[in-house]
Amino acid sequence: MTLPILILAAGAASRMAPRDKLLEPIHGKPLLTRVAEMACKVSDFTLVALPPDRPARFAAIEDTGARPLTVRNAAEGMNASLRAGLEALPHSPAFMLLLADLPELTEDDLHAVITNYETHPDALIWRGATEDGKPGHPVIFSSKLYGKIEQLQGDDGAKSVVATAGDRVHLTPLQGQRARLDLDTPEAWAAWRKATNTPN
Repeated sequence: MTLPILILAAGAASRMAPRDKLLEPIHGKPLLTRVAEMACKVSDFTLVALPPDRPARFAAIEDTGARPLTVRNAAEGMNASLRAGLEALPHSPAFMLLLADLPELTEDDLHAVITNYETHPDALIWRGATEDGKPGHPVIFSSKLYGKIEQLQGDDGAKSVVATAGDRVHLTPLQGQRARLDLDTPEAWAAWRKATNTPN
């Protein structure tokens, strides 16, 4: 079985209001649809953590093959989705965590991180990085860290879990800044579309 993938898509994205950044179109598809389709090409089990009050996000993944997971306490922050997602994933020696708001990540990027997971078994975390070495996404967590993830609270993601892994974090440089590039405001989206000549 391929590694299961958990996509975090339960955030409020309030800086984009009244628009929803996860529904911003890229080449005619909502960003969330694009990310879910990409994950489903890489894994045979993709789970998308969603808030209960965003039906359009559920609709965006309806035909992708990804499975929706309603996070009732999504308002707590990212770690509510991490805990709920981990509980709902099938048993596996590791899983991939993927943020839904990274518009430049590609299927090849996901495969590159998975390849390093397979070739560097002594690590506990494998993650994408910018081409200049800044840690980003996607991130693969070893099952040895599941207990720590289950205890997470709040909205700081798995930063504390990454810290406990020390030097057992293996980085995979990806092209440009796409391991970290997210677009949180309408102005950022407009600037990105202009700079990359990316249509709606």
